[in-house]
Amino acid sequence: MPEPTAQQQLEFEAAAFRRLTAHLRDRSDVQNIDLMNLAGFCRNCLSNWYRDAAAAGGVTIDKDASREIVYGMPYEEWRERFQRQASADQTAAFEKNKPAD
Repeated sequence: MPEPTAQQQLEFEAAAFRRLTAHLRDRSDVQNIDLMNLAGFCRNCLSNWYRDAAAAGGVTIDKDASREIVYGMPYEEWRERFQRQASADQTAAFEKNKPAD
């Protein structure tokens, strides 16, 4: 099987990103704190990584714009529609597992 070209790899990675963001949009029942506690990243992390990649490419994208790319809507709208108050157990797990400052 031939190795993918650099362009194909870029296209495959972009497709995987689009699929991941679509999946996260479909799974609004999964809270960011759950993602952080289980995987060590959340939607906000993904939007920050997107913004960092854009900056590395010489393009400035603000935090709100990068979050809208990931969430599929303005972040505040997503929070109002889908975010629930974290339970004591979720908060305790987050505090236990969060990286040191």
